Order: sequence, then C-alpha cells, then structure tokens
Amino acid sequence: MGFLKKVVFLDRDGTINRDSPDYIKDRSEFEFIPGAVTAIGELTASGFTCMVITNQSALARGLISTAELDAMHAMMCDAIASGGGKITDIFFCPHIPEAGCDCRKPAPGLLFQARQKYNIDLTDATMVGDSAKDIECGRFAGCGRTVLVRSDKDADVEKQLTKKQVAADFVAADLLAAARWIIDYHARLQI
Repeated sequence: MGFLKKVVFLDRDGTINRDSPDYIKDRSEFEFIPGAVTAIGELTASGFTCMVITNQSALARGLISTAELDAMHAMMCDAIASGGGKITDIFFCPHIPEAGCDCRKPAPGLLFQARQKYNIDLTDATMVGDSAKDIECGRFAGCGRTVLVRSDKDADVEKQLTKKQVAADFVAADLLAAARWIIDYHARLQI
C-alpha cells in the first residue's frame, strides 16, 4: 500500500468554527466561520483528504462530555458534507496543557496517530490553523507545508511565531483563502 498524499490537517476552533475563551461546550455554541464549509468542499473536490486535528481540553475540565463532543463533530461533518466536503477523520487531545501528553498541540502526537492509521506521507501534508501551536505542530511533525489563518485571531500569533523562529509557508485571511492557496500550490507542482 502506498502513502496517502494530498492530506490537509485542519485545526477546528478558530479555523473551521469561531473560537471562544470559554470553550465550545455544546452544539448551540458551534458557529462556522464564513467560507469554511465552502473551503472544505473545494479541497475535497480537488482530491484532498481533510482531517481535523484539535485540542479539546474542555473534556478534561469537565465542561463537555465525550457524547456531546461526538454529537458536535457529527453535526459539523454533516454540514460540511452538505456543502460537498468530507472530513475523513477527527483526532483530538482531551488533556489539559499541564498533563504533559504527546498529543496536545504543539506536540505532534495527533499527526503521528493520523500518519499511523492512514499511512500518510507527512512531507506532502499541509497543517492549517489559527495559532502558533498549530504551525509548530505541523513543523514538529514534518509536514511539507503550514498555513496560518487569521480568521479568529490578531497579529500576535505572527509575533509569537517570529519569536520562536517558526514561520508558516502562507498566511491567509481565512480557511477559504488557505484552501485556494493549497489547491493552487499543488496545481503548480503538477506543471
């Protein structure tokens, strides 16, 4: 079996849906960022495999149950499917930052889990997210590209990355702009 190529790893909160300092605790708080469903639809139509990579410490904090998180993810995937997109899998870290696990971004554990499960060529994969830890995670895992989206954050993220001497390959206004850059980038590789 060959490597799975053209994989796009997507952060969830702040990339696909609006983030909240109080966590997204139930389906009523889940709100897609404009253009996100279209973006995943365009990636899917262009032959990309999309997977969600997300820290969900609300589980360990007792703010959300696994059943509610699963229901939220099912709702998200259904809405994305109705827009022509597909989320192949969702990998999440349920731990608080102090747990010291290897799956909480910026640690690359979730990407390694995905690589193991799907035989992914990480050097051909792209990590997309709205935070420094998303970009670091992609770099630590050996992803070929990283894309920072500004959809729910301010310029402080870019300053954090500069301090850490880490850079994204592209900075996009939102997930739709990121998706179009990824599609374009791969099209140029085919020329």
